[in-house]
Amino acid sequence: MKWIGNRISFVDDASKTTIVIYAKDIGWMKGAMGAWVAMWFMLGIAVSFWGFASEQRSDQEYIVVSIFLAFWLYYALKVSRSWFWFMWGKELIKIDEASLYYKKSIRKYGKSIPYLLENVSKLKLYTPDEKSFQAAWEKSPWIIGGERLEFEYLGKTVRIGLKLDTKDATLLFKLLSKRIEKQIKMNQKRQSL
Repeated sequence: MKWIGNRISFVDDASKTTIVIYAKDIGWMKGAMGAWVAMWFMLGIAVSFWGFASEQRSDQEYIVVSIFLAFWLYYALKVSRSWFWFMWGKELIKIDEASLYYKKSIRKYGKSIPYLLENVSKLKLYTPDEKSFQAAWEKSPWIIGGERLEFEYLGKTVRIGLKLDTKDATLLFKLLSKRIEKQIKMNQKRQSL
């Protein structure tokens, strides 16, 4: 196993390349997010008991509590997913003779998506403007996004490389470009034989 940058490791075999991008280590923020998630769940449970346990609530109060709990559930899922990502998340990329496989994995949970190499095009670095709302949003610790590489696949843009800094994104871009080009050339040689 070789390392490029602080968070990216890869293994080169004769017929495939496997790349692992580990989640950004946000240090003390993991503990703060974990505490926030725990308090958020306790708040939701308390409001649920308060709102639905009493028989003396009017229909309007039930509606208000239900709307609150719908918003509560949405944010509970979003922030819990972010916290799990920062604790155990990683991106897995495998390039073999025919495809590039991409998987966002939390521990072993996640779905691998294949992209045929012949349909992958326009691999490039992506960096939002430093002063834009998007750049500020992506720096937030509760946001998983912030992809730094993108490619076109059958008319759709696919982004990878969550919260990579510019140096790591450049190194990953060079590695992916070389390995995809190598596999495409090997495929062309096989087909010409």
